[in-house]
This record gives sequence, structure tokens and C-alpha cells, in this order.
Amino acid sequence: MEFTRRELGKLMLSAPIAGLLPPDVFGARQTKPNSKWAGVQVGLNVPYNYGSRTMSADETLHKTVQLGVNAVEMRSQPIELYMGAPAAAFTGRGRAEQSAAAEQLRTWRLATDPKKAAEVRRNYDAAGVRIEIVKFDGIYDFTDPEMDYAFTLAKAAGARAISCELDLDGKGSKRVGPFADKHQLMVGYHGHAKTTPAMFEDSIAQAKYNGINLDIGHWIAGNFGSPVEFMNKHHARITHIHVKDRKKDEAGGGGQNVPFGEGDTPVKEVLRLIRDNKWPIQATIEFEYPVPAGSDRMAEMSKALQYCKDALLG
Repeated sequence: MEFTRRELGKLMLSAPIAGLLPPDVFGARQTKPNSKWAGVQVGLNVPYNYGSRTMSADETLHKTVQLGVNAVEMRSQPIELYMGAPAAAFTGRGRAEQSAAAEQLRTWRLATDPKKAAEVRRNYDAAGVRIEIVKFDGIYDFTDPEMDYAFTLAKAAGARAISCELDLDGKGSKRVGPFADKHQLMVGYHGHAKTTPAMFEDSIAQAKYNGINLDIGHWIAGNFGSPVEFMNKHHARITHIHVKDRKKDEAGGGGQNVPFGEGDTPVKEVLRLIRDNKWPIQATIEFEYPVPAGSDRMAEMSKALQYCKDALLG
């Protein structure tokens, strides 16, 4: 029996248990996915890892189960598209188009019940995948009602945290923090190579529910040394980490992204640190290195997952 991609997605979302799917859909996989090893939840940044922000929720789920992963950090776009958001609201490219798209999306959001995200949660839960974090782009430009909408949507989706980029001047986290405290939902602020430890510390001092999405690859590329000391100090405020391997920025060129095991990032040490301390921190693989010739994203992510599994069970 052959299925189209769309048919696979519909079958995936309609099945009460992923393990009840016909054997020719997922081959030998007859049980729900599981990427929690030695007590450490390994997840994926989706659908970003699949090369898209606007991939449908059903295709995102299908790919995630295919990789055997049972927890994700999920962009808001697939959830909102499932809820009926206009696709054009996510496609603006030029500044004028982006402004018009943002306004169109805002209008739709304020006329929509964010609790509809619970439908996506039920579909993912049925397949054995938890949406642990929901990431919102452009959150610093949200109006107050839009901010309340975002936190309510994340809760309805089953998330234990929101994630967003950390602005370098700290004004954005200062604005979002009161909403995090109001809704009692953590926000994991994501930093890059120019995000210093002090910037993270300033942000978590602004609100009780302000937290840290620590990208250990960017940390290494920023030449901040090992992230272990920082994690030991602030683990209670780390919502999740992004796992990637990067080179140190020795020549000022930005620290190259490379396949796991080929860079300077202490991936194994950090995973084992979480394992040994039993910290409830999702280790979220963020796929960013160039796909080698003859391979593809799915194959490379499978290798990355195996690398993490071996590190945790070794």
C-alpha cells in the first residue's frame, strides 16, 4: 500500500496511537517515539530543523516520529496555520510586505481563540510527541493583547515555556517578563555568539519567569569558554539548551557549524552534566551545519540523535 505525503499526515493525526499505524507506513517502528535517554530528554527545534518555518503541523509531526523523537521545541507558525491563520501572514519578504503581514497576523490573532492550539496538542500527544516549548518570532513587537494570546496559546499547546530571541539591549526581555510572571509560564531567551553571560543574567533578574535557552554552540563560538560553570550556576532558570557543534571563533570569522563531534563544543560533557544532575532541561538539537554531499537533513539529524544517545548511555 502506498501513501502520499498528505495522506500520511492525515493518517498520522487521526490515529489514536502511533503504534497502531499500518506497518508499511513507518516500517519496523511499531511503538511510540522515544528520545529520552538516561533521564535526559533530547528534542528537536521544529520545523526549523526541516528547513521551514511554515511546514504544516501534520508533516512536522510525521518527520519527528520518523526520527523517533518524542519532544520538541515548536515554532508558532505550524500551530497557527493549523488553527486557520492566513498563510500570507507569514510570507512577507520586503519591509513593507513584512509590516503588512504582521498587521494581518495581529488582526487574525486577536479574533481567534488561542485555546484552539489544544487540538494540535491532542494530535501530538496521541502520536507520543510532547510540545514542550513554543517559539514566537517578533514577540517584542506584540501588543499587550497579542502577548496574552501568545502565552495562552503556548499553555493550550501543552508547553512548559515560550522561547524567543534575546535582544542585546535587554529592553525586550524587560517587556516580556511581566507577562511571563502574569501567566506563570517560563520564557527561555535564546542567545547567539554576541550574547554575553551578563546579558542572560540581566534578563533573568528582570522577572521571576524569565529564563534561558542556552545555545552551547553559539556559546563556544562566542569564545566564552565551557558552558559548564554557567549551567551549574543557573540551571534552575534554563528552560532548554540548543545542541549543536561549532568551532571556536579563533579568527573572528564566526565559528563554523560542523557535524557533531567535529567541533569544539563540549556536547558530550554538557549532556552528561544534565544527566548526572537529573536536571529537567530538554537538550534540543538545532540543525545548522551544511548538509554534506550525498546526504540530507533527515539522515544528518539521525546521526546527531545517535551521537547524543551514545553520549548519554556511554
